[in-house]
Amino acid sequence: MTVESAASDGKDHLVPHDTDVLIIGAGPTGLFAAYYTGFRGLRVAVVDSLPELGGQITAMYPEKAILDVAGFPTVKGRDLVEGLVAQASTAHPEYFLDRTASTLRHDGEAVTIGLDDGTEITAGAVIITAGIGKFSPRPLPAGDGWLGRGMEFFVPSFQPYAGKDVVIVGGGDSAFDWAQHLEPVARSVTLVHRRDAFRAHARTVQAVRESSVEIVTRAQVTALRGEETLAEVEIAVDGQDPVVKPAQALVAALGFIADLGPLQTWGIDVEKRHVVVGPSMQTSLPRVFAAGDITEYPGKVRLIAVGFGEAATAVNNAAVAIDPSAHVFPGHSSEGT
Repeated sequence: MTVESAASDGKDHLVPHDTDVLIIGAGPTGLFAAYYTGFRGLRVAVVDSLPELGGQITAMYPEKAILDVAGFPTVKGRDLVEGLVAQASTAHPEYFLDRTASTLRHDGEAVTIGLDDGTEITAGAVIITAGIGKFSPRPLPAGDGWLGRGMEFFVPSFQPYAGKDVVIVGGGDSAFDWAQHLEPVARSVTLVHRRDAFRAHARTVQAVRESSVEIVTRAQVTALRGEETLAEVEIAVDGQDPVVKPAQALVAALGFIADLGPLQTWGIDVEKRHVVVGPSMQTSLPRVFAAGDITEYPGKVRLIAVGFGEAATAVNNAAVAIDPSAHVFPGHSSEGT
């Protein structure tokens, strides 16, 4: 996804920036929040530590079929992001990509966020839509040295796996989604999981079970072998001798190590790596709101669809924080402006 981003070269980072609403996180929730900020007639800037818009979807799941967005029986990840970027563009957001929000300070009726390159952005309100924060894949112990030589952590495109024997390690949604999508493309797909139970959605598990994918449980990949690139893997099953299977590709879908990073030093109430919010999506700090997967409150459900609603709630309440004479409910978007 190509967009114009505020420059970070030269001395541009020394120039202070100001806006009405600063959004930290450019995933689906953040992009919708950017659109809705524009709908409220407010200026908006968006910061993200990744170099592209779309958050985890762009980084890891661009080909994944997403099933929980209202109005779309199914929508490919990259298509959803493209639509959200186009929608957000109506707000003319200023993007600060490949940069991390590092510091926060209150300046009277404003909040100033410092980025890791020295840029400072002052806003009337801040909305944190950072998902799980910075993330890194959990390593596969046997895969040390094999990254890029047949082993990958993500599947941004299915075509490179055409005609290959693929081994997927993991038992969550990503592992089963990729197994389901690669099954008609690859020569063979084997899914290896260390337990009998899976964390993936039951419907996806059932679909994979009914496909040609071989599921090996109570097992671990203990060795990868090959010359320059991967040729085979060794799989150890509990109580049995290890077996060797041909594999020209291995996907280690073992989840992520999430890190909220500097945000944890800002004085915001955090509970189990999530930001605690109230009904207005305000955090424990004035003028600082949050929406999407990063939030925590009683009954919280982490879905993209939920994040969209939380983004609208956060923006509407931020608008009142910026201008107390404004109304929380601005009217329906279908009524025009």
